[in-house]
Order: sequence, then structure tokens, then C-alpha cells
Amino acid sequence: MRAFRRAHNHHMLTEFSNQLADVVAAVAPSVVQVQGRRWRTASGVVYAPGVVVTTIKALGREDGLHVRGAEGDALDAELAGWDPATGLALLKASGLNAPAIGVAKQPARVGHIGLALARSWSNNLTASAGIVSIIGGPLRTGRRHSIDRVIRTTAPMHDGFAGGAFLDASGALIGVATASTIRGLGVVIPSDIAWKAARGLLEHGRVKSGYIGIAGQQVQLPEGQRAGGRDEALLVIGVSSDGPAAKAGVMVGDVIVSFDGQPVTSPDDLLDVLTGERIGKAAAVGIIRGGTAQTVSVTVGERGAS
Repeated sequence: MRAFRRAHNHHMLTEFSNQLADVVAAVAPSVVQVQGRRWRTASGVVYAPGVVVTTIKALGREDGLHVRGAEGDALDAELAGWDPATGLALLKASGLNAPAIGVAKQPARVGHIGLALARSWSNNLTASAGIVSIIGGPLRTGRRHSIDRVIRTTAPMHDGFAGGAFLDASGALIGVATASTIRGLGVVIPSDIAWKAARGLLEHGRVKSGYIGIAGQQVQLPEGQRAGGRDEALLVIGVSSDGPAAKAGVMVGDVIVSFDGQPVTSPDDLLDVLTGERIGKAAAVGIIRGGTAQTVSVTVGERGAS
């Protein structure tokens, strides 16, 4: 009986191992090598015919870029745009004959098995496995930027995994690897966030962001004006003429405490909520003017629009 159990367990492990290898082999054509930095290569995933998603750090430059598919031919690539919030970049490579990667229909869950897939410097396939350890955020990626949600995994990933695929056990994409780590865990950008950025880059060459046309600085709220444990807000120190805020009647000296129900305690808070989806839409902005709480309606404009 003991020998039977050992044989049964061995068969199950072998079968599972073969299934993972089959998953890797099936997805391999959709993972390409990206050549940007001198003496260093990274990876990318095929978003659409001739279009590759990777990370801007993997490139290190805007020209002289190449992608190399599973067939081995290096193709000239053009930087179509990049998103400063996620750090993702979009490349266009005419002639790239590789299928678009399939995206998971269900979000990853903590405890799921994850497979990281990339291309080595010699264009060989390289894989790593682990579990989804943490899903959370936001993760600040710069003074004015953050990612709403990231996946952290135990799957080991070296620099070549930057821009590679992070798959579930069925081979569907659950995220784009960054090769960055937080406390020893690899950081992955969830596929829904990555694909949203890619759509914006493909359509506009950039990810649209909103603006309301103010300059502000963080201030302490008087005790009588604090609500929900919030003791800081955003003092308006400048208003752009003809900007959305000016048209709504916002003035220098107003204190912004909320934007569409979200607390605003700093300039970064305001920038984080001014996403492209808000452009052209009215938002309720909570302010304090002369010690009195008020709400003004501001129609969000597009940053950089002429």
C-alpha cells in the first residue's frame, strides 16, 4: 500500500510538472526578447499583431530598439509611447509574426501558482515559478505617480524578466513582470492595469491624464474643520486663468479637502485621482472657504491638450 501511494504521488507530481511545461511551451511564442540597453536584454509580451508591451527601464533609450521573437530574427522596433505611472512602454515592430498573449478572465488571488516567463540574452526561454504572495497598493512610482494595485510574488526574477509574462496555471496572463522587488518579493503589474495603459498608448501615444488648473501645497486643518481623522488638506496657492478650476470659481486661498468623495491631503493625492477617465466629466470638489465648507463642480480638462 505504501509503495502504491508513493507511485501515485509520483505520477501526480509528474503529471502536474508536465502540465506546467505544456503551459510554458504554449505561451512561449507570445513572449519576445527586447533589445534596448547596451549589453543588456529584457523581455516583452505581445499585446497585438506587431505590438509589444515591455518596461521603460528595460529600454533605457528611445532609438536603436529591437525585438526578437521565438523564430530568432531581430526586428527594428519603434517606441510608440510610455506610461510614467506604470513604467510600461509600447513598441511597434513591423513584421513580428507572433500571437497576442491571452489575458486571464479572472483576477489573481493570493495563494495562486504563478509562472514568470521571459527570454534570456541568447533568446532562450526562461521560466520561474512561485505563488501570488500579496495583492495590494497603491504603490508610489514617482513624486506624482502611483499604481493602484500590484502583485507581489515569490517567483525569482532577474533583470531579464523585466517586461516578461506572469501567468496563471492555465497559461493566461495575470500580469507583466517588472524585475523589481519589495522585501524580496517580485513586483508584477496586473494585466488589467497593464492593458489599460497599453490601450491608451496605442490610441494616443501616451496615457491621458486630467487637470483642473491649480497649484497647491499641503496644510494642516484647524481642529474644527477635521473630518474622518483627516488633519491635512490642499491649500490653493495658484489658479490657472481659463482653467477648469477658475471657470468653476475656485480661488487662491481655498482649501481643497476632497475630490469626488476622495480625500485630498496633498498635491499627489489630487494628481492620482485625475485619471484620463475623468476628462470632460464634472466632479464635486469639497473646499473650505473662509472657514465654511462648500462644494463646487469642476469639469476636468485634459493635461497637455492644446
